[in-house]
Amino acid sequence: MKKTYITSMPDHIGAFLKASECFSSLGINITRVNYNKAIDSHILFIDAEGTEEQLKKADMELKKIGYLGNDTDDKTSVVLLEFCLKDVPGSVTDILRLISEFSFNISYISSQENGTDHQYFKMGLYVDDSDKISRFLSRAESLCKVRVIDYNRSKNVYDNSIFYNTYVLGLSQMMGLSADAKQELLINVNLAMQTLDEKGLSPYRTFDSISKFAELLSVSKGKNFVPRISTHQIAQNTEITLIEPPCGSNTMIIKSNGEYLFIDSGYACYQKEMLEIFNKLIPEYDTVKKRVLITHADVDHCGLLPLFDEVLANKRTAECLEREYRGLDGYREENPLHKPYINICKIITEYKPVDPQKVVKLWEGADRYDSPLTQIGFYSFGELNFEVYEGKGGHLPGEIVLIDYANHIAITGDIYINMHGLTSEQEKYNRYAPILMTSVDTDPKLCLEERNAILQRLGVGKWQIFGAHGFKKDYSVNS
Repeated sequence: MKKTYITSMPDHIGAFLKASECFSSLGINITRVNYNKAIDSHILFIDAEGTEEQLKKADMELKKIGYLGNDTDDKTSVVLLEFCLKDVPGSVTDILRLISEFSFNISYISSQENGTDHQYFKMGLYVDDSDKISRFLSRAESLCKVRVIDYNRSKNVYDNSIFYNTYVLGLSQMMGLSADAKQELLINVNLAMQTLDEKGLSPYRTFDSISKFAELLSVSKGKNFVPRISTHQIAQNTEITLIEPPCGSNTMIIKSNGEYLFIDSGYACYQKEMLEIFNKLIPEYDTVKKRVLITHADVDHCGLLPLFDEVLANKRTAECLEREYRGLDGYREENPLHKPYINICKIITEYKPVDPQKVVKLWEGADRYDSPLTQIGFYSFGELNFEVYEGKGGHLPGEIVLIDYANHIAITGDIYINMHGLTSEQEKYNRYAPILMTSVDTDPKLCLEERNAILQRLGVGKWQIFGAHGFKKDYSVNS
């Protein structure tokens, strides 16, 4: 059994030794440790492995020596905040009045115009109560956009003794997360920082990228959720509606001979917005059979799977979905470089695995994958007849490509996307996964081979290629 301890480590010589001796005496193995005083001078993260009984004893021993259950927030600390204010006279006055109302002392102020109609006003506040700063942030956000950036962005040094708590608090408020989700988020934010720090990437860059990624997801909700929607005639009685959200994968709706097939489903956090779109596009949505086919088991493709009656997948993807349902790691989490980002993604988008009983496994796959793409079967829907190919795992194990040679369409998932057909919002969103995962592909070289293999399989003529991000690609093959 494994457990992550978020301990409050006293800032003195030999502090970690006491924690180590506690685990050692109980026969518990420490599998990961992270402490960075420049980021947070109190929080020590420890991943430990032992029996349930051993870990319960460790809980008690760590509490005795003051590592668990200590309220680190009772220490006066500096929290650095960034207020986005309109660049007009007196814009900061309301914020200063609010600071005075909460009796916070200011330790640092910095602001300058930047050529826009807003300016970013940074303030360091002395804080001795996490609940109080939480209430303050809620009030402040009704006045202007606020971001917790309690990390050293330049040569200045701030007291970061409660960095993780305030940082995760900011993310949680942005996405409206529960207390349990906040705890999991804290663990995975630290894991992301440690993983990328060991790769030589700046911790600030990691924290900033996570913040901006969450911010993009948040600002695109509600009335700001404005996907690009286009309809493409494929055959006499067949059309494809392409829904491109600002964040996450496309969702395709194929209507053929009066029936509907969805391809991929986007993020779970946009469920309400997507349901409104589905009902507008399909007046009989509430009564039709809801069937979705998944190109691969990434979180931004599978967020809405619980809404469907049937989830069509190949063997590998079905197995991945079942593993997630059982609380085990999916294919992405098996890659140490991808695991922190995927866990963060699942938490802030409120991802829920689909019940395996809804999953219909259509193709067994091959015993061996000697080439980048291997044909594993066929699939017919209405007027369309697809040959189905499984990739070797360059982007993600279980990835599939569907090619209809009669109607000259290819559905390629994330193996091939139209990079020149992204909206500006999609371009912004696509910046952060490569930073936080080091690469969006499991094996970038192999994914390139798969991409080339798709194009090589297209026959002579004009093709429409539907990738999972961006607009469709018109592609011609000459004789």
